[in-house]
Amino acid sequence: MAELNGVMMQCFHWYIPAGGTLWSEVTHNAKAMAEAGFTAMWLPPAYKGLGGGYDVGYGVYDMFDLGEFDQKGSISTKYGNRAQYLAAIGALHDVGIQVYGDAVLNHRMGADAAETFKAIPFPKDNRLHPKGDLQEIKSYTHFYFPGRQGKYSSFEWYWYHFDAVDYNDYNPDDRDTVYLIEGHQFDDYVALEKGNYAYLMGCDLDFQNEWVRGEITHWGKWYLDTTGVDGFRLDAIKHISSWFFPQWIDALEHHAQRDLFVVGEYWYNDLGTLRWYIDAVGGRMAVFDVPLHYNFYAASRAGGQYNMATILDGTLMQTDSFHAVTFVENHDSQPLQALESPVEPWFKPLAYALILLRQQGYPCVFYADYYGADYEDYGKDGNRYPIHMPCHRWIIDKLLYARRHYAYGPQYDYFDHFNTIGWTRLGDEAHPQGLAVLMSDGPEGHKWMEVGQPNAKFVDLSEHVSEPVYTNEHGWGEFRCQGGSVSVWVQAA
Repeated sequence: MAELNGVMMQCFHWYIPAGGTLWSEVTHNAKAMAEAGFTAMWLPPAYKGLGGGYDVGYGVYDMFDLGEFDQKGSISTKYGNRAQYLAAIGALHDVGIQVYGDAVLNHRMGADAAETFKAIPFPKDNRLHPKGDLQEIKSYTHFYFPGRQGKYSSFEWYWYHFDAVDYNDYNPDDRDTVYLIEGHQFDDYVALEKGNYAYLMGCDLDFQNEWVRGEITHWGKWYLDTTGVDGFRLDAIKHISSWFFPQWIDALEHHAQRDLFVVGEYWYNDLGTLRWYIDAVGGRMAVFDVPLHYNFYAASRAGGQYNMATILDGTLMQTDSFHAVTFVENHDSQPLQALESPVEPWFKPLAYALILLRQQGYPCVFYADYYGADYEDYGKDGNRYPIHMPCHRWIIDKLLYARRHYAYGPQYDYFDHFNTIGWTRLGDEAHPQGLAVLMSDGPEGHKWMEVGQPNAKFVDLSEHVSEPVYTNEHGWGEFRCQGGSVSVWVQAA
């Protein structure tokens, strides 16, 4: 699915400052990112959201407005205007970096007018048992995009294009109800949380409706023609009928006459569920390895009391690496966000070594881990907190260098100790030098490992251990690491 030894970056985080500067920053940094070893960029949603120039992009208003029309209080999106977006994609392509667009297909928000229709109320946490009878409600469901005036698409969204909403203007203070619109059902083949998790937020698109499917397919073709992106990151796929995506991908690939890389966000900490989903879409897309993230999260908080020999257990990386996009952190898991589960900073070098220096998976580096981030927001307790996410660029660059030059060939694992684990890569014909990785979440560690290079000198690329290691006549060496640290041993010239 991805090129050999490819690495993507999630090139944003939730609290990127507004002001329309990200696209220009990407253009400026493209060459440096390619030189560091990144081969693909996942860029944030590029279209106009509910919050205009401040929206992160997941409160979708108009997918055809890439920062071109005066809508929702601005022309630009949070990240810049259409011309800057296309220039950023061009700059990345010029240095050989692929681009994946973020597509939020599940919902629309910030409608232009209200409509009245009938709907059945359901509790927010129970989509199987209604809490009332069919009733008339008034909700904001008519999207006619006055700023765009039909350019690129004349389609308007009305109440009958959606299956559910969560707002009734006749009872505006009720935040605990989901209204299933008359004549509709919640989408099938979705996550079974809450009984049926088709509805997530806003005006939920009805994928049983052929007009809805047609417009989403039209947008996909237009977006490919307009931007030339190489694939998609699909948001919130567990809320959309799984059978839709193979149809959609087929239509877009046929239109573009090329293969597209597609990765979906199915946020659920269960390997069996993720493997079911991959089968349900016929293996047509990769998914993010959410269980691996939660293993990292748990290990980072255990203070050396996590069994590192099991760090890959129950993960997609271990069982279906072809479909696994591996990651340490993302915009939803970062501190103070909706799915907050941050990996502690001390553990991130270990976690990044695990996703960047092993054969399995397609790794994704998080912008805030690479560049650092400082921001403030409200926590779940209602208090406001300052957050500092430290920059790990120095060690990530070292890992990227090791991946590019040494992480090839057979992989031997030494996951045989509670705290200290390691693995080696023996190289291939084009990259004959060996690689050894050793890490410990507890005390300093050491381990005999085979690197296939007899009587060779190895040095710690991460510079944590200054003394070199010399292998014996059989290609084995006793490699070391500091406590709570990772060392990356490469063959000296």
